[in-house]
Amino acid sequence: MLTSVATGFLASAVLIIAIGAQNAFVLRQGLRREHVLAVVLVCAVSDLFLILAGIGGLGAVVTASPDAVTVIKWVGGAFLITYAVMAARRALRPAALQAAERAPATLRATILTCLALTYLNPHVYLDTVLLLGSVAQQHPHRWLFGAGAAAASLVWFTALGAGAHRLAPLLARPSAWRVLDGLIAVVMLGVAGMLLLS
Repeated sequence: MLTSVATGFLASAVLIIAIGAQNAFVLRQGLRREHVLAVVLVCAVSDLFLILAGIGGLGAVVTASPDAVTVIKWVGGAFLITYAVMAARRALRPAALQAAERAPATLRATILTCLALTYLNPHVYLDTVLLLGSVAQQHPHRWLFGAGAAAASLVWFTALGAGAHRLAPLLARPSAWRVLDGLIAVVMLGVAGMLLLS
């Protein structure tokens, strides 16, 4: 039984640690120390919900409907491109990158952005619902596997959000924010391109 939890934890950790829109957003919020707990909770609870849905069989239903996958792909690609453009604009305007000069976002706006980055990102469905759901189906204790996968998500987002402030001295300069946002823009465009061309 402990092996099931550990396997789920490792499988989930490998998938969520990759740079993506959701991780970039959590990192940015952690660096700004803005609504970090709410963002971490939204990400972790969303992953839990999607992992459980995948284990419960939603992954098989989605896979059986090519039209649903196509819609998710195009909507997600458009969203990732929009997010990339926003990051590129921040990178080109140094004054907007200084946390002290930018007005804090409201909790509502932050949560809505986090939900959009989570549920409009097709990679979230591919990783949690389809991939983890499929692997769990092959495991003797699938719900324990899911518990381990959800625990990995909680640990990762907590570490990312809470630990990001340690990078604050490094990213106190506008030029460092410019590099970070430029990297986010490139990564998001790359992910969107791979998604739309797949």
